[in-house]
Amino acid sequence: MAHKTWRLVLTGASGGIGQALAKALAPYCASMVLVGRNGEVLEALRERLGPHLVRIVVGDATQEATLDAIAAAAGELGGVDLLINNAGINAFHAFESQAPAALRSLLEVNLLAPMLLTQRLLPQLHQAPSAQVINVGSLFGYLGYPGFAGYCASKSGLRGFTQALRRELGDTSIAVRHFIPRAARTPINAGAVEAMNAEMGVALDEPADVARQLCKFIQGSAWEYKPGLKEALLALVNHLLPALPDRAILGQLPVIRKHMPASVRHAQPRSS
Repeated sequence: MAHKTWRLVLTGASGGIGQALAKALAPYCASMVLVGRNGEVLEALRERLGPHLVRIVVGDATQEATLDAIAAAAGELGGVDLLINNAGINAFHAFESQAPAALRSLLEVNLLAPMLLTQRLLPQLHQAPSAQVINVGSLFGYLGYPGFAGYCASKSGLRGFTQALRRELGDTSIAVRHFIPRAARTPINAGAVEAMNAEMGVALDEPADVARQLCKFIQGSAWEYKPGLKEALLALVNHLLPALPDRAILGQLPVIRKHMPASVRHAQPRSS
């Protein structure tokens, strides 16, 4: 990555991908505001990366007090010119029996929180000569998949928000961009999801691999990143010829249902 002294705000910084991102981006940052739910992990990151460089905010980015604390911390460090909305939760579950509270949490954390934080930081982003907002999405924002109805809805909404805001700010110095990683080996994919992926032969990236991909993406100008030709082709086929993935996924349903929890279960936080 070319040297630039970014002033970073990163959510989900105490999760697996978030920690890897913080470590990878630290050499290129003049300041970092790391946001997450696990204060011990954030404090350890701050000590490792440098107390002079890092401020931490422990809290839920859907809450007004947390949004205020993030904006205040960024302002005290001279503003922000790189916002990465990375925090998110997942819940693999049969939709029919999924708890309404879990569905509400998926939409609030994965979609509403990035919207609210971006809106709150836009005045500071506008003050920068150039700035980026990067929303971390999912291929499931393109591809509806059994057991992930709420998650797919939230990530599809995030992609739509990203594209709309990118166009709304097209005549400003703020670039709004969408980063789609492959499935990664993190707690968000633990348990039943990991077992299903293993049976179906789904490859998992390490968090450090995702961090390297995102660092490379930051240097470019494309509005969206998909991790490979296979993923890009799948998204295109799903858009143009949805009957093809319909049939393929129908054939996968026995394996999916074998691992899919059917009893009420809460979403698993990625940012804790």
